[in-house]
Formats: sequence, structure tokens, C-alpha cells
Amino acid sequence: MKRKIILAVAPVKNPGNPLPENCINPITPEQVAEQTIACARAGAGMVHLHVRDENGNQTGDLTHFSRTIDLIRQDSEIVIQGSTGGLSTLTLEERCVALDDDRVQMASLNMGSTNFSDDVYINTLPDIRYWAQRMLDAQVIPECEIFALSMIDTVHRLAHEGLLRNPIHYNFALGFESSLSATPENLFYLKSSLPPNATWGIVHDGMTDFSLLATALSLGATVIRVGFEDSVYYQTGKPAEFNVVLIEKIRDVVKCLGFELARIEEAKKILLT
Repeated sequence: MKRKIILAVAPVKNPGNPLPENCINPITPEQVAEQTIACARAGAGMVHLHVRDENGNQTGDLTHFSRTIDLIRQDSEIVIQGSTGGLSTLTLEERCVALDDDRVQMASLNMGSTNFSDDVYINTLPDIRYWAQRMLDAQVIPECEIFALSMIDTVHRLAHEGLLRNPIHYNFALGFESSLSATPENLFYLKSSLPPNATWGIVHDGMTDFSLLATALSLGATVIRVGFEDSVYYQTGKPAEFNVVLIEKIRDVVKCLGFELARIEEAKKILLT
């Protein structure tokens, strides 16, 4: 059987990141839901959503987040992944407020601190334990975000403590400024450090083409993420007007490499059971 690949989309750009003029960044619940549904129809199995306000800034108020899910659920059963991350001034509790909406099925769980440009993205071990326990209590599946090799050891530690349960899903986050660079060598080293048969995915922040995503597919990735939160480019100098264009382009890469897209029901079986 051909290996099943889950396409994920992170549709909303981070505030402050400039976009080419022709790129339509979704901000309102209606816009985010419309683009998410289009991506699901084009082959996306999961959507990654931050809790944002009317200006696209992260917030502890669920109003727009829950409204977005309302609209998505009118037309799609795509897996909903809530974020507990993002460089912000939110409190410990506010960062995981997405877990308060019981339709969230997965959540990102950052496994340590790292440099982001001139700032430090702080995720202390006590805080990680708090978010992991909240996910356990809410029966939400964590996706362990890996920015450095040592964070894989943190995953093992929390699993030993009973805060993470098998199967554990890993996601390599590469390319963030001042953090681990997005190279095939770094990706191979991280992948080689995982337990046997672990499922993993990739985020390539600021990518200018799909070359590293194609490398990840060849190395055994299960989840490939695209979207305006990471980059608008699918090829050097060629930005997508809408998120769905990125899904369509990476879908073609998946098929050209001989893999199959996981349908939403298949994505649920892989990620949520």
C-alpha cells in the first residue's frame, strides 16, 4: 500500500509579517473558515488555528476562534488543531485557552524554549507539564513541537512521567530566525533520533519553495504543513493568492512522489487513535 500523507494548513499569517500585495490573508472567522473549507476540499486533513482577535493578534478570548469552528463545522470534519504557542504576552492559562472549546481535537505542545529572531520563545518545563496535563484532562491529542534535538529527550521524560501517552506525534519546526535552520542535514538528524515507527511532521517557517517538504516526504514524514502562517511561497518568487493554492501545489508533490493523500477520516485514525 502507498503511504498515507496528511496535509495540514495553518491559514493565518503572523501579525507583522509582510505579504505580497496579491495574497489574501484571512482574518475574520468567515474568511478563515472559507479558506479552511476550500483547503479541506482540496485535500487538507488538519487545520492549525491560533486563538486570535479581529486584528489577527493572539488573545485569550475564544469569541472569534469558536465562531470560526462553528463555520468550519457547517461544511467540513477536518481535524481541528488548536495552538498553545506563538510568541506573545499571554499568560500560561491564556496560551492554552483553545482547549476550552471541546471541538479542538489536537493541540500543539512546544517542548522547550528557543530563540526567535531577537526574542526568546519561553516554554519552561513546568509550563509544558501544565499544558500537557490540560490536554490529558481535555482528551486532546498533543503534537510535540521540536525546535532542537534536546526537545526529543523532553518528550521521553514527560512520557515517563505519564503526561504523554503513546502513540506520540512529533513535529519538527525548522527555519525560524535564530533557531534551528531548515536544512536536509538537520531534518535527517532529528528524524534519526526518533523512536522506531514514530509519526512525525514538519513546519518550514519562511520557506521559499517546497524542497525541504519533499525531502521530509522522502524521509518518512506523515504530516506536511503549509499555510500563510509559515510562508506564502510554493516556488521561488511565486506566492499563493489563497491558502488553497499551497494545498493544491503540495498535493501535486505528494502524488508525484508516489504517495497518497489521507482522507479526513484516515487522518483522524492516524492522529487521534
